[in-house]
Amino acid sequence: MEADAADLAAIKELVSAQFRSVAWTPGKQADWATFTNGFFPGAMLFPAARPVQPQMVQQFVDRMNRLRADGTLASFEETPLGCVVSVFGNVAIAMSGCEMLENGKTVTRDVSGFLLVRDDGCWRIAAQAWDMESASRKIPTGLDAR
Repeated sequence: MEADAADLAAIKELVSAQFRSVAWTPGKQADWATFTNGFFPGAMLFPAARPVQPQMVQQFVDRMNRLRADGTLASFEETPLGCVVSVFGNVAIAMSGCEMLENGKTVTRDVSGFLLVRDDGCWRIAAQAWDMESASRKIPTGLDAR
């Protein structure tokens, strides 16, 4: 599908900002305002854990804040890897690889799928789902462009 370069850039920046905003250390808070503003109202998130447990955006934020508060995740960082986007009119999908660093030592990687809608000229995420990389399921090359 053909897409305007500005749309592709805007979507890739939105996805990248989502990952960058979910980062904290003992002395620095996550940027939850940037994170939540990227979503369309009522957006759903579908984490990798099975069985599937859909969450509203605020439920995800609350869970991550609890993990920080109880010391499970004293620090957390997400680094966007590669992103592939397809656009048709006011609808887009994006697949993006991400690397997470937990507590300064544990590295995991995943791929997120985003359903996006353009509303009033602005792209927002309507839904996000992700799954973890494993020894038998590696992130595809196009989503791991470091």
